[in-house]
Amino acid sequence: MANKQHDVPDIVVGRLPIYLRALSSMLAAGKQYTSSHELAVWLGISSTQIRKDLSHFGEFGKQGTGYSVIGLHDQLRQILHLDREWPLIVVGAGNIGNAVASYTGFARRGFRVVAVFDNDPVKISSLVGSFTVRSNSEIPAFTRANRVRHAMIAVPAQFAQEVADLLVASGILSILNYAPINLSVPDPVHVEYIDPVLHLQKMTYYLV
Repeated sequence: MANKQHDVPDIVVGRLPIYLRALSSMLAAGKQYTSSHELAVWLGISSTQIRKDLSHFGEFGKQGTGYSVIGLHDQLRQILHLDREWPLIVVGAGNIGNAVASYTGFARRGFRVVAVFDNDPVKISSLVGSFTVRSNSEIPAFTRANRVRHAMIAVPAQFAQEVADLLVASGILSILNYAPINLSVPDPVHVEYIDPVLHLQKMTYYLV
């Protein structure tokens, strides 16, 4: 199975977790086989697009029988490197950080929150979920000792770049940013953004 990750468009990679989520639902429903057409109906993505996306990674499915649900599910997990558990840290012990640290859905999807950090003396040593909040100054030593590569930023926008710089210097390669600001990071660090307001503003376009 080929996986030339640097040659695959980012938009294609972004759809793989969507396919994986659908396959997980099919597995839970007891389905053994599916097709690009059925996935298209589930997801609202054309069957041609699904087949094209998967073709970046090799040949899947058989003529006449379609895709083995568990087979494709497991192959996508391997492609996304989800066949292992990834530790991640949360920086920011406010409302968003608290919600993220308390969310139990990460573990079954390949991720495990291992620590929460903040630079507010009032929050340091307090409890967020089951975690005792650590000082941001501990991030470099903690990430290296625990081989952490993923981090979430849940701090106000004015502090997000400073936190990102600290994370990069600490060896973090993957950042999920909840702060409403674009971050400047060097290659090969990858940043994804979660800003509900952007999605709401997009949706208002269709409200006529």
